[in-house]
Amino acid sequence: MGFHDMKRGGFVSDGRAPARPESGAAYRVQVLDRALRILDALAAEGQLAPSEISTRLALHKSTVHRLLAVLEQNEYVDRSQVSGRYSLGLKLIELGTRASSRLDICELAGPILDRLMEQTGETAHIGILSQGAVISVADSESYKTLRTPSTVGRRTPPHCSSQGKVLLAELNAAQLRAFVGSNGLKSFTRLTIRTISGLERELSKVRRDGYAIDDQEFEEGLKCIGAPIRDHAGSVVAALSIAGPAMRLRLARMPTLIESVVAAAARLSTALGYRPEPDPRA
Repeated sequence: MGFHDMKRGGFVSDGRAPARPESGAAYRVQVLDRALRILDALAAEGQLAPSEISTRLALHKSTVHRLLAVLEQNEYVDRSQVSGRYSLGLKLIELGTRASSRLDICELAGPILDRLMEQTGETAHIGILSQGAVISVADSESYKTLRTPSTVGRRTPPHCSSQGKVLLAELNAAQLRAFVGSNGLKSFTRLTIRTISGLERELSKVRRDGYAIDDQEFEEGLKCIGAPIRDHAGSVVAALSIAGPAMRLRLARMPTLIESVVAAAARLSTALGYRPEPDPRA
C-alpha cells in the first residue's frame, strides 16, 4: 500500500489532520443552502408563514426571519401586508422569464437563421453574453465554398465582435467600465478597439443605429453585422449576426445586408413577445 493510501483514524500517514474548510466559507455555504431551501419550500407551497418555514425546514425562527429579510430586500420573496405570509417574489419571475427566453431563442431561431443565410449568402449566428464572452448558441452555415464555418459553442471577445457590441451597448457607463476592468480589451488586429473611450463611442453609435459592425476587428478578412434580439420586456437577451469575407461584405452591399440582419432580429424578437413602443414622431 502506498503512502497516500494509508489513513488511520481520520489522519493521513504523516500524522497531520486533513485540511478543513475555513469556518467563514463553510458558514456562507450553509447560509446559501438554507436560503435556497426556503425558496424551494415557497415554490412548493405557494405561501408560508415564518413559523411554518421554521417547522418544515427545522430551522430556528430567528434564522428564518433573518434570511427572509434579506430575500425580501432583494425581491426574491414577497410578504403579504395582510397575512404576513411569504411567497416567491418578482425577481424570481424575472429570472425565470429570462431563462425561458433564452431557451425559446434556440427553438425559434432555426427558420429565421436559415432564411437570413439564404438572403445574404453568409453564415448567420446567434450569441449570448456569458462570463465575459459571447457564446454562439445557434447558427445556419453558408453554402458557399469560402464561408464562416459553424461556430456553436465558440467564445468570442465582446469588444471586437458585432454581437458583443450589441450586447455591451445595453450596459450603463459604470457597468461597462467594470466589465472592461475584469475582461480587458485585448488586441487581435490593427483595427481592434483598444481603449475604453473608443469602446464607449462605438457603443453610443450602436445604440443610435440599432446595429453593430465588426470590420476585421477580431480577424483579418472577417466582417460581421449584428443586431439585438429582445424579449417581451424589451431586454436584449441575445444578438443575431451574419459573418463573411470582407471582400463579399463590401460597402455597396452593406445597406441591404444591414436591413436583412435588423429585420431578422426583429422577427425573432417578435416571436419572443417583444412589441416596440410606437414612435411619437410617426
